[in-house]
Amino acid sequence: MTTLAALGYFTLFLALSAGCPGLMARPVTGGLSTGLVLALSQLPITWLAVALYERTARRYVDPLARRVNRRSSWADDAQEQQR
Repeated sequence: MTTLAALGYFTLFLALSAGCPGLMARPVTGGLSTGLVLALSQLPITWLAVALYERTARRYVDPLARRVNRRSSWADDAQEQQR
């Protein structure tokens, strides 16, 4: 879900840049334009999406992967070959 939100934000930025250049050129504060503020905010949004994805993977995906590895016969064969 967070990945879709980050991609949606990026797509919105691209659509606004292509479709509303006047809006993106308007100054917001301190000489920064709307487009620049939106572009700079993409970095923390991406970091947030990655952090939430990592948290979700550690909570839900990793335990499932460990459980599958314990129950599979090919995992036992691989462990025996390493010895």
